[in-house]
Amino acid sequence: MGPGLTARNASGDEPLDIAATVEALTRTVHDFPRRGVTFADLSPLFTDAHGLRLTVEALARAGMRDGLRDVDLVAGIDSRGFLLGAGVAMHLNTGMLPVRKAGKLPPPVLSRSYSLEYGEAALEIPASGLSVAGRRVLVIDDVLATGGTLEAAIGLLSAAGASVVAAAVVLEIADLGGRTKVKDIPLTALTVR
Repeated sequence: MGPGLTARNASGDEPLDIAATVEALTRTVHDFPRRGVTFADLSPLFTDAHGLRLTVEALARAGMRDGLRDVDLVAGIDSRGFLLGAGVAMHLNTGMLPVRKAGKLPPPVLSRSYSLEYGEAALEIPASGLSVAGRRVLVIDDVLATGGTLEAAIGLLSAAGASVVAAAVVLEIADLGGRTKVKDIPLTALTVR
């Protein structure tokens, strides 16, 4: 799935273009969080009930194969991936694992560092109290830019014994080449810039 993916409205009749919906409800902010970076703010999409529903349904389809659920866990990346991941997990009737930024969980944790287009960061999941070993996971995030965050989340989950079967994002910024970092995992982007 990718640009041009269509969904149906609530009554099931006229097709709607999810890519056009996402584009129409995304606010672009130049030079944020620092000069030279263009930030895609999905807040208008999240506050629009219709747009949010279409987005969650489209992302959930990335966790399906032949019309059947292909995952038993959704992992949402901190922080907007939490919002989307929870909705996708509810849609797929699975659990949802928050993949947190460093320092947000009590030890022990499993951690993976990565580079952002404007700095360094790390992602963490609990090392005790839950197990993802053997779980078939769909990873959800909002924006794919350089791919570091998604690559780190996939690596972290894989190191914990999970099988990451797919990843899905709302928006991909193609010029930054993030897709190349996750080329071994089926990746759905609802819209590509």
